[in-house]
This record gives sequence, C-alpha cells and structure tokens, in this order.
Amino acid sequence: MEDTGNLTWQQVDLTRADRERLLDQQAMTIWLTGLSGSGKSTIANALERRLADRGRHTMLLDGDNVRMGLNRGLGFSDEDRTENIRRIAEVAKLMNDAGLIVITSFISPFRADREMARAIIGDAYREIYVATPLKECERRDVKGLYRKARDGEIKEFTGITSPYEPPEHPEVRIDTTGMELEDTLEYIWKCLF
Repeated sequence: MEDTGNLTWQQVDLTRADRERLLDQQAMTIWLTGLSGSGKSTIANALERRLADRGRHTMLLDGDNVRMGLNRGLGFSDEDRTENIRRIAEVAKLMNDAGLIVITSFISPFRADREMARAIIGDAYREIYVATPLKECERRDVKGLYRKARDGEIKEFTGITSPYEPPEHPEVRIDTTGMELEDTLEYIWKCLF
C-alpha cells in the first residue's frame, strides 16, 4: 500500500451541489448487480438512453468495458474482484461530484464489496439487484460462459465455481425472467425517479 502521509485533499470552489444545479439534475450512481446474463448491461444501456432522451447527463460504466481499460490486468481472484469494485466506486464518486448520473453494470458478487462501494459513493448510491435466477441466466448464456465454466474452461466463474452473495437491502430488486425491457425500465423509473 502506498504511503499517503504527504498528501493533502485539495479543496475546490465548485461543489457537487453547484454542478447539480448547473446540470439541473441530482447526481447518483445506479449500481446494477446480478449474475452474468441477468440483464444488467441491457438494462443499463436502455436506462442511459432513456435518461439522455430526457436531457440528463450520464455515464455508463460496464464491467467488460472497464476491464479492457482502467482495470486491465486485474484477474478474477477475490482480491482482484474487490480492487475492481473499489476502483469503479472511486470513479463513480468522482463522476457524481461532477454532477453526473452514473450507471454501473458489474456482477460485483460480494456483499462486502458492494457495501464498500456504497460507503465510498455515499448518499448518491442506489443499488439495483437484477435477481434473474441462475437457470434463466444459463439459458440465455449469450457469451457461452456458463458452458465454459461447467466444462472447466473458466475458473472462478460467479454462480458456478465462485459464489454470488445477493444484496440484502437493495433499493430495487427485479427478476427479468419473462419481462419486456420497457416494463423493466418503467419499474426502475418508478422506484428511483
């Protein structure tokens, strides 16, 4: 761990509240969590489009995209997963401070990591548990990952060889099985906006 003893937080004149006023919106982080194939990325993309269509300023942070850049080099060990979530939470907090609505789409399998993200982000954090059952996620398996995990080709795969700890008190809980995307968005919209 780096020594931060010589660092001082630089105070700035513009606050999050100032930036929210300029953008005419409340900054928040909408944290989608759930198994691979649960519908997180599809929901996140559609939600961002809906917000943009209503003149809101957003940023979407998607699991695969972030791992190809900012978090490239992190693996899928428990420690790397925790660091992945910590970095995402810090970035989301910075974007919230800029007044943006941040939408994240990450499996984020460990309860403690999501609680860490909530602590970092603070009162802007809103958790959506996409509670689509494992059987449905495997049926969808758009990337073929569950098959590879069951065949032993992928180690430490959430839901198969690595645990997923469901949120205990998410702001929104939704099972996308048999739901149309528009109905899913309407439900989330009513809960958060």
